[in-house]
Amino acid sequence: MRFVDLPRSGFALLALVGLAGCSTLSEGMKAVQDTVVAPVAKAITPAAAASAPAAAASAVAAPPPKVEPPVPAAARRAFDDALRAMRAGRSEDAERGFKALAQSNPDLGGPHANLGVIYRQAGKYDESIAALERATKADPEQPVYFNQLGISYRHAGQFEKARGAYERAVSLDPNYAAAQLNLGILFDLYLRDSARALEAYERYAQLTGGKDATVAKWVTDLKNRKPGGNATAKKEQS
Repeated sequence: MRFVDLPRSGFALLALVGLAGCSTLSEGMKAVQDTVVAPVAKAITPAAAASAPAAAASAVAAPPPKVEPPVPAAARRAFDDALRAMRAGRSEDAERGFKALAQSNPDLGGPHANLGVIYRQAGKYDESIAALERATKADPEQPVYFNQLGISYRHAGQFEKARGAYERAVSLDPNYAAAQLNLGILFDLYLRDSARALEAYERYAQLTGGKDATVAKWVTDLKNRKPGGNATAKKEQS
């Protein structure tokens, strides 16, 4: 089972990513489900029975869902310990715990991602990027990791790579509001592409029901901004 834990403030805590097919977020977060949906076959009526053999011959069976081994109990316990340390502000203990997990279970993305967030909070952007890149390689279908990687790329001044990471997050989950907003900020402040920034902001507003008054002001500012005008500072969402 995959676990992704994103608090609203302080460290962005990415919980242990395991090897089954769902993602859950803890209290105060939204849940994400990764599901495999097989095609539903239409019932064959007697009148269509004669043509059924030909149709069946050309039909391609849906591949079975990927079955992956469960996360070891010891790894879960070690992760919980590191997560508690992180929540308590004991970043050094959390770093040691996640680093040990990343070494003993390199195929789990969560420990790598947590290390990436810890390193970024400490201003260690190269280490953050390296850890988050390992997280995305361990689990290339997890949009949260690509969003976090985009933030670290942006902090390091690697704007095109940040763009690629955010766009990958959005391609994996078109309803991922934080990644849409971060993409808009990147286009607005760093890539100076007002059209793409406006597109991303408006998509974010659509996903959030237009309830973010701050972003609504950014949209208005962007629409009224003269060519070459300065944009106001904006903060990414993790």
